[in-house]
Amino acid sequence: MRIAVLNTNGQPTGREVELPDSIFNLEQPNDHAIYLAVKHYLGNQRQGTHKSKERGEMSGSTRKLHRQKGTGGSRKGDINNPLYKGGGRVFGPRPRSYRSDLNKKVRLLAKKSALTYKARENSIMVLEDFDFDSPKTKQYINILKNLGLTGRKSLMVLADVRPNVFLSLRNIPKTNIALVNNLNTYSILNSGTLILSESAAKSFTDN
Repeated sequence: MRIAVLNTNGQPTGREVELPDSIFNLEQPNDHAIYLAVKHYLGNQRQGTHKSKERGEMSGSTRKLHRQKGTGGSRKGDINNPLYKGGGRVFGPRPRSYRSDLNKKVRLLAKKSALTYKARENSIMVLEDFDFDSPKTKQYINILKNLGLTGRKSLMVLADVRPNVFLSLRNIPKTNIALVNNLNTYSILNSGTLILSESAAKSFTDN
């Protein structure tokens, strides 16, 4: 598929970029691969440091509240009983790792499937390469305005590191930036509109 290259004013430059069908136009995108990739990514972001105290870890007295029989009341253990307010938690959360492994082929298939969906939704733009002399958020806000993306979610994808561009847009709500080599399925799906720099778009190959 071919996409017109826009300048920072939102106008066509007259150039086009060829995006390979083997990446952006799969015959049958794999939804299950996308599910596995998103679950894998979000799980790896978790710290897993959740912890609550169970009754054996509480600091209260272990004295039995009253004798077992003869009171007419229900039988009770100590004050740390989970039935009481402030008592220990029953089978509470423990620290654990949520990390998982995912085959490289599945990750690649998921990424291609996500890009295919974006292309079908016409949610991909190609922007000519640009840079700023200094970090200036207002400059990038003007670019978003020219592209009709003000207040909408977008992901700017660059081919190489450009510190001034990164610093200019990191504080804009609903706007993110990534390098083309670091793209992941979750970021693609969560982006709203995918803005590829011209160099980033050309870096996609059938390989």
